[in-house]
Amino acid sequence: MAGHVDDQVSSLPITPRTVTISPTAFHHDDQFGSLPITPRTASVAQTPTLASLPITPRTASIAPTPSIVSLPPSQFHSPSLSRSPLLHTGDHASGAANRTVKTPRSRGLTPRFITPLGSPLRKAIKMTRLDPQDAWLPITESRNGNAYYAAFHTLCSGIGIQALVLPVSFTILGWTWGIISLTIAFVWQLYTLYLMVQLHENYETGLRYSRYLQLACATFGEKLGKLVAAFPIGYLSAGTCCALIIIGGSSAKLLYQTLCGATCSNPKPLTNVEWYLVFTCAAVVLAQLPNLNSIAGISLVGALTAVGYCTALWAVSVAEGRLPNVSYDPVRKGSQVARIFDLLNALGIIAFAFRGHNLILEIQATMPSSEKHPSRVPMWKGVQWSYLLIAMCLFPLAIGGYWAYGHLIPANGSMLTALFAFHSQDVSRSVLALICIFVIINAVSSFQIYGMPMFDDMESAYTTRSKKACPWWLRAIFRAIFGFVCFFIAVAIPFLASFTGLIGGIALPVTFAHPCFMWLKVKKPKKYSLSWWINWGLGLLGMGLSGIMIAAGLYVVIDTGVKISFFNPQ
Repeated sequence: MAGHVDDQVSSLPITPRTVTISPTAFHHDDQFGSLPITPRTASVAQTPTLASLPITPRTASIAPTPSIVSLPPSQFHSPSLSRSPLLHTGDHASGAANRTVKTPRSRGLTPRFITPLGSPLRKAIKMTRLDPQDAWLPITESRNGNAYYAAFHTLCSGIGIQALVLPVSFTILGWTWGIISLTIAFVWQLYTLYLMVQLHENYETGLRYSRYLQLACATFGEKLGKLVAAFPIGYLSAGTCCALIIIGGSSAKLLYQTLCGATCSNPKPLTNVEWYLVFTCAAVVLAQLPNLNSIAGISLVGALTAVGYCTALWAVSVAEGRLPNVSYDPVRKGSQVARIFDLLNALGIIAFAFRGHNLILEIQATMPSSEKHPSRVPMWKGVQWSYLLIAMCLFPLAIGGYWAYGHLIPANGSMLTALFAFHSQDVSRSVLALICIFVIINAVSSFQIYGMPMFDDMESAYTTRSKKACPWWLRAIFRAIFGFVCFFIAVAIPFLASFTGLIGGIALPVTFAHPCFMWLKVKKPKKYSLSWWINWGLGLLGMGLSGIMIAAGLYVVIDTGVKISFFNPQ
């Protein structure tokens, strides 16, 4: 029977066909090296004329081979290529005639990253999952930041006019305890800053906590998070902006008096309120920049001017030498209770000198992030460089200022007031004017970054209601309203500087305690491990110091008295 079929097949006209075999099919020599490769050979190809022939029981071995074998580009040179069903070989050694065709399985053609096994890419995709509302808000509107932007923002927000009060704390603590306390506070807050940078991204949920209050609510719960963090965060943003208006307006007036001197012929110079208004108008104009990344240049200018006036103040004071009859003995007055509270108030001043933790998550939120390139890496680089400069400013300022003025530094003043009080006639007028200009520029620059969380909060309320982005004209109105509300508070309560120790105690947990508890809650370190003990110890110590400092600040304010002058800035 087989011979009969062969005779019939030989008499039929056979149309030559070409079987094109992809070169990639012969990538694995161990499986296909024995197969004969004959170009342009008709390998018993089935033609439509064979349909009329008698069918023998074993004609299944004469199977058609695919004319073109193609693979997805993603599987070229893949280790799983030999397991592809299109390239399966049978047990017979008769070449292409003995190949069997199986239905291709979809698993062989499906990209592996779509399956649950592709966890790295799946996690990377999850890390980019954002709240759609974030694209409308000024903090997260732009995510093209980098380590340089992070350094600019961190330096501008981390050092400011509050650092000029550090020598006042040394008059209570003395040389030894003053330096020890400053060093411990610096290392402590740098550690908690590291924790904040690490907590920005949660790889289990794929979420980014772009705001301090958002992380607090996610960690402690909605009610407790708002209770422990809402007021300190609000003060550290809006309250700092009010203080900057007072500082900037007063420095502008001081600059005018320095440049004009005794030759001023203006019979009606500007009042303090009018100088505050001038500063506020300048700050509101700059506040129209849309998002946090757009003010990176302003933060750079603010950072440079902060380093400039801090360096100039201690350098000029040290160059002028110590004042006559200066003393370095710690000030001890009043009862034993009064001394203890004075000591705690001095610690509050040191704690208040370190600020900016309420802005770290917001700054990190301006960076792109993925599992391969997490934002914590460039953020921490920027933080390290910025805090190196902060240390180079704060320590010489505290030590040099205390060496130059000792206990004579004004109790409710700062290095700036001491310089003008003792050396206004000795130091060149141009140097004094340059220091005032640096202070003004830094104040108006810091206003932008500290006001950004408040701008974000106001626009968030609008976008939540309207489900759309805030238009530019409404954004301008929001920021103008915020600026002039801060102006009103600065005029109504110009004695905020007298509450430095009290405010430092209230804001202390944001910097020294809350990050430790957040780390314990989110990361869940092993019980009784070193990390567990450190964070529990620092967190409880920070909360205890906060309560004691609040009580001490209240006592000092009541005992020493504060010159209340509502709507009458001096």
